[in-house]
Amino acid sequence: MLREDARSDADTPIEAMVRHVDYLVERAGIDCVGLGSDFDGATIPEEISDAAGNQKLIAALRNVGYAEADLAKLCRENWLRVLASAWKEGN
Repeated sequence: MLREDARSDADTPIEAMVRHVDYLVERAGIDCVGLGSDFDGATIPEEISDAAGNQKLIAALRNVGYAEADLAKLCRENWLRVLASAWKEGN
């Protein structure tokens, strides 16, 4: 899902993950994309390896120009907004 050749390969560079996030943000908008940490059953790129490795992806996104406010949305704010809506909190 991350690679242009559609291979499930742990040797997928972090740049491919950045392109994937860019693609989603360009089409759906920054308010509709969120990073997850459910790695069960997925092939995780070696550069990430586990949930702690998400910080490498965040740094790569920052390096290509994502603002701190956008990173906050990708990392938590979008998830919290959707969950609050689903749980009918704050409405």
